[in-house]
Amino acid sequence: MDNLTKKQRSKCMSKIRSKYTEPEQKIRKLLTAGNIKYRLHVNKLPGKPDIVISAKKIAIFINGCFWHQHEHCRYAVMPKSNLNYWKTKLEKNIVKQKEAIRQLKKISWKSLTIWECQVKKKTFLDRIINRIKK
Repeated sequence: MDNLTKKQRSKCMSKIRSKYTEPEQKIRKLLTAGNIKYRLHVNKLPGKPDIVISAKKIAIFINGCFWHQHEHCRYAVMPKSNLNYWKTKLEKNIVKQKEAIRQLKKISWKSLTIWECQVKKKTFLDRIINRIKK
């Protein structure tokens, strides 16, 4: 059972973005600063990766810790209300992404998953950019 009215829930959910999120924008800035060419939200690839580096055949998924249930992460807390709905929804997200990664591998693409909580760490971001440049 939801604690918010239908109107309140609608307003709350409308503020949640699937594209152009803050973590995505941080990664994009770093890629641009590193002179790494990329494309956004390429729907011709499995899973419609957030960022694609075609020259290196790298598909990057930037996952929200909650929406993709990042294991052992403090941001991946399962809601207490409407538990069955959320459990099913979030499990579907995980399964869909695993399948997309499997399909990318099948067509010789590398995939990289970056978690929302990792984007907050400067040292992690530097390592990711160096790894992509190699």
